[in-house]
Amino acid sequence: MNFHDFRPGLMTRAIHFSIAAASAAAVVTSGVAMVTAIPAHAAIARDVSQALKLRLPKTPIDALDCKSFAPWCEVVSGDTLFYIDEAARYLFVGRLYDLEKRRDVTATRLIELNPDLLAAGAARAAGSTESADQSHPAKAAKSKVDTAGLPKDGAVHWGNPRGEKLIVFSDFQCGYCRQLTGALTDTGLFIEERPISIFGASSRRMAEGVLCARDPVKAMHQAYAGQTHPIPSSCDVSDALDANEAFAKANGFSGTPVIVRAKDGAVLHGYRNAQTLIRFAKGGADQ
Repeated sequence: MNFHDFRPGLMTRAIHFSIAAASAAAVVTSGVAMVTAIPAHAAIARDVSQALKLRLPKTPIDALDCKSFAPWCEVVSGDTLFYIDEAARYLFVGRLYDLEKRRDVTATRLIELNPDLLAAGAARAAGSTESADQSHPAKAAKSKVDTAGLPKDGAVHWGNPRGEKLIVFSDFQCGYCRQLTGALTDTGLFIEERPISIFGASSRRMAEGVLCARDPVKAMHQAYAGQTHPIPSSCDVSDALDANEAFAKANGFSGTPVIVRAKDGAVLHGYRNAQTLIRFAKGGADQ
């Protein structure tokens, strides 16, 4: 039989047609899946980025996040940040607050972007949101301090009681303080953590809640995770926290974290990794 004269039967042709149709459908479905697999926030970020280049050509855009705070996009430009809607029409410069976690998102992000940022003076009483008087320049931060004036109260003690002691001034809304706590966890050091309110009244309330908790260490870790704690009416730690604030101000601690070596008062400013912390605690040179 001549090969060119061969014609498949109806059943065979029907099977071939079904296979071809299924293959075509698979290709189409795969193509749709590839398109839909592109995250919506990534597409939005791309469009917003293009719009910003057209509308703000002289503003450098270092980072753009359209996922974390949707429907707003966070725009990082140098040491500052602002927000723009997903349509790239409305822009605002100001503070973004997380009402569920009761935290100032913008302040935390600014510190993360610039650890050396000098925050305004902390609020001295719960409910106060006024900044420190800017007419008085901040004191230069000291590299060595006298810890004798620190109060007995006003601190969370955790870690290894037999280890070398570090005194840490922190704010429970500070991202670098949270990272520092993680780095300190397995160092075998003894930590005296003293909260100060770099981010104002909300930080003050968190500190009061932690110090008044039945288990301050557990409450401290929960605070770093964004959890707040009630302040019992029978608990008043105002004087102790005021003393922490006064000590920090007197020594120029206007940012967090600040790490003080207990045995001689040597100071490190900012986050350090576990190896550096151990070396510093044992008397190593400041870094």
